[in-house]
Amino acid sequence: MSAPVAPYPYADGYNAELLERIPLWAGLVLDIGCGTGALGLAFKQRNPRARVFGIEGDPRAAAVAAGRLDGVITGDVETVALPDRFTGAVDCLIYGDVLEHLRDPWALLRRNASLLSPTGVLLASLPNVEHWSFAARLLQGGWRYEESGLFDQTHLRWFSQESGRQALAEAGYVPLDSVGRVFEGERGQRFIAAIAPALDALGVDREAYARRALPLQHVWRATRTPPARLQIFATMLAPVGGVSHVRVVEPMQALAAAPGVQARLTNLRDLPRPAPGVPRILILHRPALLGETGLATLRAVIAAGFLVVCEFDDHPDFIPILQHPEMHNFRAVHAVQTTTPRLAEVLGRANPEVAAFPNAVSQLPPPRNFADPTRLALFFGGINREADWPEFMPALNAVAAAAGERLRFVVVHDRGFFDALATPHKVFHPMLDYPDYLARLAEAEISFMPLGDTPFNRCKSDLKFIEAAARRVAALASATVYGEVIDAGRNGAIFRNPDELRTLLSRMIETPVWTRGLAEEARALIAARRMLADQIPPRIAWYHDLWARRAALHAALIARIPAFADLPPPDPATT
Repeated sequence: MSAPVAPYPYADGYNAELLERIPLWAGLVLDIGCGTGALGLAFKQRNPRARVFGIEGDPRAAAVAAGRLDGVITGDVETVALPDRFTGAVDCLIYGDVLEHLRDPWALLRRNASLLSPTGVLLASLPNVEHWSFAARLLQGGWRYEESGLFDQTHLRWFSQESGRQALAEAGYVPLDSVGRVFEGERGQRFIAAIAPALDALGVDREAYARRALPLQHVWRATRTPPARLQIFATMLAPVGGVSHVRVVEPMQALAAAPGVQARLTNLRDLPRPAPGVPRILILHRPALLGETGLATLRAVIAAGFLVVCEFDDHPDFIPILQHPEMHNFRAVHAVQTTTPRLAEVLGRANPEVAAFPNAVSQLPPPRNFADPTRLALFFGGINREADWPEFMPALNAVAAAAGERLRFVVVHDRGFFDALATPHKVFHPMLDYPDYLARLAEAEISFMPLGDTPFNRCKSDLKFIEAAARRVAALASATVYGEVIDAGRNGAIFRNPDELRTLLSRMIETPVWTRGLAEEARALIAARRMLADQIPPRIAWYHDLWARRAALHAALIARIPAFADLPPPDPATT
């Protein structure tokens, strides 16, 4: 039996800015100085199929990391030999708070450059020698090394933002950008205000000094060759029911991690100025472009040089405002993106340039349910589902009466559903923000998903299924929509009438091992087929393809909207 591993002396955490900048689709990640593997573990929740390897000098930390990553090499990161299979294959090479501990970090950067794949990204977190606390300690005579942090006694090197850029460039990389990590910003601002007379006397601009002195660290991103550039800006409706997060927020965050891609949320009043010579896409999330005002809005952004995409995920024929004869949502934009092939067919009647990107999961969080298999919770959370559940309420109440305290109901938003439940074992939550909604879902074992068979519902997406499946919650769902993704009896339960619902729910309670098996198969399906990590390269490719065809798309737009005939095509000189 091996001896117990002593605790690792550093905190078991990770740099969130590094995590956000790992390209979501990276297939091979190498974390140099991986510590306990916390960063790699967090990334594997976002991309379960990624292979993450680490190098770590401390055997205690390496032992912990080995249980989390796909492989860990224990040894001196400056001298350890790496397998030949890494050469030219690493999609993301990470130096998280490690280069400052090395004897010759510049030599290591040069040597490891050959590890990156043609589209690979280097990420490095470097301590900032210009941090205000350095100056404060020197002025106050309080300089000393500490056990951790900026003044870590094992630091051999420090970097400024500029010297970090130089180190990467001289090692053969193309520095792309850096982000400063600011902690105790108010204290830093007070120090800068206190020394303002000295800054003025030295001719140092106060705001420029603050930009240099406030970050404790700089997180750099670099590549081997300059990446293809792309600007993507998106508007967003107020978040309701998770759609905004899944369709806009999470994809934009993932796009921003792609080298060469600038992606951010905005509004039309504060739309950033496009960079000359760079392809630029504006995504309008569920707009209402009505009449002359709608055309004027589109005219302005097209004249500014943007190629415009409408993001929409519902059947327009059943949304009253979209029936107005002067509604321009789909015809007066260059392209449309949506969630399902069926919706793509519907929207294609107004604009043939349509792409369907199914709803996808940004991460697989650790499961939190099935702690007590003798007591299960059924979750129901839905907006505009009031017509979908009444016929099933008698069956639910019959099962609840038989199960007693073995079945608990968790209801979000729909007060009518909650009041109709004839059981004391229930809890109600009003409208929750999306993270809280998902947290309540994650605590349940069964997700109830009734959806009536109507033309509008048939064009719905399977968002509720993927939300539940990602959290190992078993689906108890109508055949409408969900029958297309659920393999009944294998990764979920499908009911077509109240009797089937009663039978299936009773079985789920009586046989919790079967219920958990359904949930685990559903989670495996998400990991294999419905991760956002798999969608980002196709999205980027589509946006680049739209830009390459912008002249033809613009001509088609003018054919649909002759009032736009005087608008020039977006940036005709860009290749």
